[in-house]
Amino acid sequence: MLSPSLLSADFGNLRKDMEWFNRSAAQWLHLDIMDGVFVPNISFGFPVLKYVAALTEKPLDVHLMIVEPQKFIPEVKALGAYLMNVHYEACPHLHRVIGQIHDAGMKAGVTLNPATPVCVLEDIVRDVDLVLLMSVNPGFGGQKFIPHTFDKVRTLRRMMDESGSRALIQVDGGVGLDNWKQLREAGADVLVAGSAVYGAEDPVAVCEIMSK
Repeated sequence: MLSPSLLSADFGNLRKDMEWFNRSAAQWLHLDIMDGVFVPNISFGFPVLKYVAALTEKPLDVHLMIVEPQKFIPEVKALGAYLMNVHYEACPHLHRVIGQIHDAGMKAGVTLNPATPVCVLEDIVRDVDLVLLMSVNPGFGGQKFIPHTFDKVRTLRRMMDESGSRALIQVDGGVGLDNWKQLREAGADVLVAGSAVYGAEDPVAVCEIMSK
């Protein structure tokens, strides 16, 4: 599966980008919400996301790179989001937050920063629907892929298989035509791509390739 990141879209012409996205092979739309506190950048807020949600025909994959993400569960739900993803590092009471997301009627995901080992999810991996491994340090698009992510995906896949977890593995950061196949082979189910898609001469063709 492929979930292109809106962070790399042309915000001067979002309608045009959403038109080709809707006819592409991409399955989800990845929305990165940044607060300038948890990560050193600010992206976009709910007024922009409400506009985008009205334009897309595909499920919204909402990734909150913010402190206290649980406060925004109602707003994310109001967008019609399919999945709400929170950072392990931002949630001292992660099990409670996952339950709140499920109670709101959404799939629940948890994200790990590059320096956070997958072993911290041992007691929660059966309760989540998706685990996102950041393959760059979160906060900015266009960063270089961290090679250790391949091993991290393999480790997480073994943990899930051994625990019986049915969660999907998602990878975000520096994902493109040069590494997407290796990530799939390592065990990734969903790939997030920004620059590789929106910066391509033919983004629909790139989506067709990376969605396989």
